[in-house]
Amino acid sequence: MSGVEEPREPTVLATEEVAQAGGSPGPTADTASHEAVPDPTPATEPGAAAAPAAARAEEPGAKGPGGEEPGAEEPAEVDPARLAEQLAVVQRERDEYLDALRRLQADFENYRKRIQRQQEDVILRAMERLVAAMLPALDAFELAEEHLVGDEAVSPGGLLQAVALLRDTLAKEGLERIGAVGDAFDPTAHEAVEHAPDGDGQGPVVEVVLRPGYRFQGRMVRPAMVKVRG
Repeated sequence: MSGVEEPREPTVLATEEVAQAGGSPGPTADTASHEAVPDPTPATEPGAAAAPAAARAEEPGAKGPGGEEPGAEEPAEVDPARLAEQLAVVQRERDEYLDALRRLQADFENYRKRIQRQQEDVILRAMERLVAAMLPALDAFELAEEHLVGDEAVSPGGLLQAVALLRDTLAKEGLERIGAVGDAFDPTAHEAVEHAPDGDGQGPVVEVVLRPGYRFQGRMVRPAMVKVRG
């Protein structure tokens, strides 16, 4: 034998042997290279096509197949009888509240008038006490006026002016003088200290006024002290 090796038989024999044995031939180099090339079309995962549809369904204003918004509830039917009953209840409560408000307003108005009358009465009583306290001074002035008018030696000009001013001021505030000669006797306005009989048979009348009486704003302050005849 020489040093040069004889060329080996191609591996086709082995392939034929495998085929004869009933096996399937393995992938050749060309087949393997063809299977290794990736498919440029991306595979579609399960559920990927449903995702855009679900997203569109969640968009605002999206409507379902029937033209209705998803999740919208159907309006409940209105019961006319129940609605009328509720309206009657509301109207009754309104009337009750109005009546209560009117009564409260009337009570407040009566309270305001009562407080006003009380205040006026307090003021009137205070003025009445002041006038009653000034009456003795007025009596003294009038008595002095009577004595000084007939005295030619004394000039009563200043005193007469003071008496007239005091009398006019009290009259403007509501002081009224009562008791005059010839007036019919009134036990509510006159205080009789002497009673003289009268043969004419007429009713009792004032014969002499010993001290004049006064009313202040229609209220008796002091009755007149008089002598009665008849």
